[in-house]
Amino acid sequence: MLSIQDKQILIEIVRDVAKTEILTRFRSLTSDAIDTKSGFDDLVTVADVAAEKAMTERFQKALPNALIVGEEAVAEDESVLDLLDSSDLVLIIDPIDGTWNYANGMSTFGVLIAATFKGETIFGLLYDVVNDDWIETSKGHGTWYVKPNHAPKQIVLSQQETDPLLVGVFSPFLFKDKNDRNLAAQTQVKYARVIALRCCCHEYRTMLSDNVDFFISPKPNSWDHAAGILAIQEAGGIVQMLDGRSYRPAVREGMIVVGRSRNVVNKIINDFSWYG
Repeated sequence: MLSIQDKQILIEIVRDVAKTEILTRFRSLTSDAIDTKSGFDDLVTVADVAAEKAMTERFQKALPNALIVGEEAVAEDESVLDLLDSSDLVLIIDPIDGTWNYANGMSTFGVLIAATFKGETIFGLLYDVVNDDWIETSKGHGTWYVKPNHAPKQIVLSQQETDPLLVGVFSPFLFKDKNDRNLAAQTQVKYARVIALRCCCHEYRTMLSDNVDFFISPKPNSWDHAAGILAIQEAGGIVQMLDGRSYRPAVREGMIVVGRSRNVVNKIINDFSWYG
């Protein structure tokens, strides 16, 4: 599948491409370098396209037997997602997670890479481009915070809630149906605090910092979630779909529920029993 050396090569490719294709354009994009996809706030920039192209080419050279699935490629041809469950090694790329933030000069963006084998996530990378540090995770080998020239630190989530009312991550605006959006907003005020960073990379990293109790999303895009979900699971957290299914990267519908403990997940499932 993936050797330690393979993973290090992937990480170094991401770091190099981030420097050359993403950081060089940060806060210097012209209006014609930014476009929209599904809506006014679903952005794509020349940096997204260039970074995905560069990573795809270099990943293919490093791992010629791997299928490469990039977010921008999926936007052009969604049928490529049909291969996630049937293929052996797949590398899933989100070249800039948090593109809206990036395009608007905000530093809360990152790169997400997940590797799957026969539909199951086996490796994940959550890379902070601005600070050049990352969280990496491998199935059966834990989740680690890594900073160059420092010893890696293993991440283990506490079972203790941040607050009895819980602190979470989600946005009502991710719910497509207007009635669901209203119900999500009403549910939101039950908790001690709810945040949304418009960047799954940093939302998962915030949860892995042990300051957030749960994370939910009604948009289970594999490029947004596969890496972060494996990181949470390997750190001791619980993940499932709201309807009880196990999460798999090939899932396209339903709500992801992530919690630091089974008790937290059960509470969230109960609170959102109205959905679906």
